[in-house]
Amino acid sequence: MPKLRVHNFAVSIDGYGAGPHQSVENPLGVGGESLHDWIFTTAFGRRMMGEDGGSTGVDNDFLERGEQGIGATIMGRNMFGPVRGAWNGSEWKGWWGDNPPFHHPVFVLTRFPRSPVTMEGGTVFNFVTDGIQVALEQAFAAAGGQDVRLGGGAATVQQYLKAGLVDDLHLAVVPILLGGGEQLFENLDGGPEGLELAEFTPSDAVAHVRFVRAGGA
Repeated sequence: MPKLRVHNFAVSIDGYGAGPHQSVENPLGVGGESLHDWIFTTAFGRRMMGEDGGSTGVDNDFLERGEQGIGATIMGRNMFGPVRGAWNGSEWKGWWGDNPPFHHPVFVLTRFPRSPVTMEGGTVFNFVTDGIQVALEQAFAAAGGQDVRLGGGAATVQQYLKAGLVDDLHLAVVPILLGGGEQLFENLDGGPEGLELAEFTPSDAVAHVRFVRAGGA
C-alpha cells in the first residue's frame, strides 16, 4: 500500500527545521542553510549540484533511499517560494530553476488558486486550495501506486503529523543550535501519535532517526 513519507528532514538539536527571519535572501532563515551542509559533502548531494565526487556511506545511503519509490511530492507554499497572498499573475516557478529535481507531479498547498506550472524534466507544480487531505488524495492518484513524499516546511509536516497521516518520518538531526525559527514539533498537542522508532543511525555529521507507523514496516 502506498505511503506518505518524510525523508531527510533536517532539524537542529533544539528542534528547528529553519532559522529565524526567513526571507528571499535567507529562505531557510538565519543559520538555516547550515542544516543542509552535510548533504553537499555526499556523492548524492554533489551529483544533485552537477558535480563529481563526494562521500558514500551512511548519509549518502539515506539520501538515496529517500528518492526511491516516490511518484509525487507535497509541499507547503513557503517551500515553493517567497510570494505571499494572491498570485496576481506571479511568474515565480520555485527555487530550483527550469529543471527542478522532482521529475514528477508536485502538489503545493495554498489558499489562492493558480493554474498548474509545467517545468522541464517532468515536474508539474499543481496548486491545491482544498486542504491537506485533498492534496494527499491527488498526490496518491498522480503517484500511480508509488509512495508520496512530504516536503517542507515544518508547518506543513506538522499538519500531516497532527492529522495522523504520516507513515514514515525520517529526521536528520544536525548537531547545531539555532535558538529560534520554525520548530517541527510545535502545535502537536503532546507530540505525534502512532509512530514508533524503526532506525537510529548516527554518522559523523548527523543522527538519522526514522519513525514508522506502529505495526508498519
